[in-house]
Amino acid sequence: MNKMPVLFIGHGSPMNIFMDNDFTQSLGRLGRELPRPKSIMVISAHWLAKATLVTAMKNPELIYDFFGFPPELYQVKYPCPGAPEDAEKVTRVTKYMANCSLDWGLDHASWAVLKHLYPDADIPVFEMSLCEPMEPRYHYDLGRRLAPLRHEGILIIGSGNIVHNLRQMEYDMEAEPCDWAVDIDEKIKSLLLEGNHGKLVNFDDLGRNMALAAPTTEHFIPLLYTLGLQEQDDGITFTHEGFQHGCISMRCFRIG
Repeated sequence: MNKMPVLFIGHGSPMNIFMDNDFTQSLGRLGRELPRPKSIMVISAHWLAKATLVTAMKNPELIYDFFGFPPELYQVKYPCPGAPEDAEKVTRVTKYMANCSLDWGLDHASWAVLKHLYPDADIPVFEMSLCEPMEPRYHYDLGRRLAPLRHEGILIIGSGNIVHNLRQMEYDMEAEPCDWAVDIDEKIKSLLLEGNHGKLVNFDDLGRNMALAAPTTEHFIPLLYTLGLQEQDDGITFTHEGFQHGCISMRCFRIG
């Protein structure tokens, strides 16, 4: 089986579920271009746990993990099957650094993106949590352990945002991006193109703008998994660039 690519998706606001914009159109194009996966594993910025867990149910429930949005968002369905056998593979390739769980489902870091990538909901999907107590290096190293899954038809998606500062968010989705946000987004882009994984893993050393970009780190950490999965012959392609609400980077990229 051919090696699957790896994706990082800047998922942004739940409102993108219903929107027809440059970002959602880019997801639709990407879904049509990618080789069809056997299953999809999403490493979610929205599932923080005390351990690394993977969902292992046959029919995962959707989690509407957002508040104060229009009622119709809570009626959206994405009735994809789960992938319990592939979840078990994750436990084995990570040497049980990850364990199976029946206590979660699919939060909007998964299904809000997949709604545009694979609208037919006919590909099995499972999620991986972020082990909240662990340092960035743990997540990068765990990503490296996941590499064999790419050769088994599993599409791995890190879903977060490179810049995600809700404290400085503008109400207007089309607001002009903040200078500091543009600066650090371009810095991260350059480091990705250079393949400078060391500086990206040690992102706390990138200065004040990085601290503004990630006042909490859960939206940045999924990117470290995608870097850990990058192999020597893998190029990187940016599939979308832009901002929403002034300080949420919607940058997305494909590895391989």
